Amino acid sequence: MKDLMYSIMFYVFGMLTLSFGITMLILSDLGVGAWDALFVGLSNIFGMTVGTWIFLVGIVLIIINKYLLQSKFDYSAVITIFLIGLFIDFWLLVVFDGVMVTEMAARIGLLGLGVLGMGAGIGMYLQLDFARNPIDNLMMAVHYRTGLSLAVSKSGLEILIMIIAFLIGGPIGIGTVIVAFGIGPLVQFFFKRTAKVKALLVNRWNPST
Repeated sequence: MKDLMYSIMFYVFGMLTLSFGITMLILSDLGVGAWDALFVGLSNIFGMTVGTWIFLVGIVLIIINKYLLQSKFDYSAVITIFLIGLFIDFWLLVVFDGVMVTEMAARIGLLGLGVLGMGAGIGMYLQLDFARNPIDNLMMAVHYRTGLSLAVSKSGLEILIMIIAFLIGGPIGIGTVIVAFGIGPLVQFFFKRTAKVKALLVNRWNPST
C-alpha cells in the first residue's frame, strides 16, 4: 500500500514538474518539443489554451491508438493528458501570466531549466506504471502496424509533427533539437534516482522489508 501511495505521489508531482519544464521552454522562446510546438501553434491560430489543445489532441490520439492497436479505449491515458493540460495552463495562465523574458542569458537559463524539468518530471511519473501518454502509445501503434522499429517509428512521428508545427507557426528552435536528443538520457538519469528515493521512503515506513 505504501509503495502504491508513493508511486501515485511521484506520478502527480511528476506531472506538475513536467508541465513546469514545458512552460519554461515556452517562456524561453527558443523552441520546445515537437508535440508541444504543435499545441502552442494550434493555440495561437485557433485560440483556446495550450492545455486545452493537449487534452483535445490527446483524446484524438487515444481514439486512433484504439483502432490501430485493436484495443480498448485507454481511459487511464485521459488522466495523464488532463493533468498535463491542467498543470501547463496553471503555470502559463496563473503563475507566469504576462511574464516575458527578453535577455538572451535568461532565455538560455529557462531553456536549461525546462529540459531538466521535463526529464525529472517524466522520470518521476514513470514510477507509477499507469496511464501511459497517448503520444508514446501512438509510437507503439505505428510500430505494431508497420513493422518498423520503435526508434524509427518515434523518429518518424517526431519529424512529421515538427514539420506540421513549423508550418502552423509553432515555436521550433534549438530547444526542439535539445529536447529530441537530450530528454532520453535525462529521463533515465532521473528515473533511477527517483526509484531509489521511493524505495527509501517505502523502507522507512516498512522497516521489516
